[in-house]
Amino acid sequence: MNPQTVRSTVEGPAGAIECAIDVPAGTPRGTAIVCHPHPQHGGTMDNKVVQTLTRAALQTGLRSVRFNFRGVGASAGAWDDGRGEVDDALAVIAAHAAPGALFVLAGFSFGGYVAAAAAHRLEGVAKPQRLVLVGPSTAKQQVPAVPPGTVVIHGEADDVVPLSATLDWARPQTLPVIVLPGIGHFFHGQLTLLRDVIVQQLQTLSR
Repeated sequence: MNPQTVRSTVEGPAGAIECAIDVPAGTPRGTAIVCHPHPQHGGTMDNKVVQTLTRAALQTGLRSVRFNFRGVGASAGAWDDGRGEVDDALAVIAAHAAPGALFVLAGFSFGGYVAAAAAHRLEGVAKPQRLVLVGPSTAKQQVPAVPPGTVVIHGEADDVVPLSATLDWARPQTLPVIVLPGIGHFFHGQLTLLRDVIVQQLQTLSR
């Protein structure tokens, strides 16, 4: 993403997990861990929306950790139909999110499902203070219920995950959804707007 990005690995259940770490200017106030879209459709930690989530984290003083799911890039293992990918996220969280410190968990598309599923399995002080789900895969995955305050952002013209699917998922939870008018799944030409919306939401976090 930039010359200061540090590449490292975390030991996961299927072997090494490739990570990319970016640190903001000054002392980080916490950590954001970002999950990428579907590996079988070209999703990697270098996806533009994932990088936009990283930029928003950095702009709000958060250290960002992106990672490749098993079988992607330099990460060991093979696609596991979402089950192992949630385990991968939990391994990265255990390695990079300090208990009791400010922790944001984010994801785009399939990564939104993984982030929500991982948060559902965390307990107590290990839970993120904020979930940020961008275009979450509510049509094809069984996304669990999420805590109040979860940030959900969806494009009105999303042709991969229909907005109606996310509204149907959010409605029983009385969960607000931020809808960006006329924008598709990949936020083409609107990544700056997406970043600004995420920054506005993250700026309300304090420790």
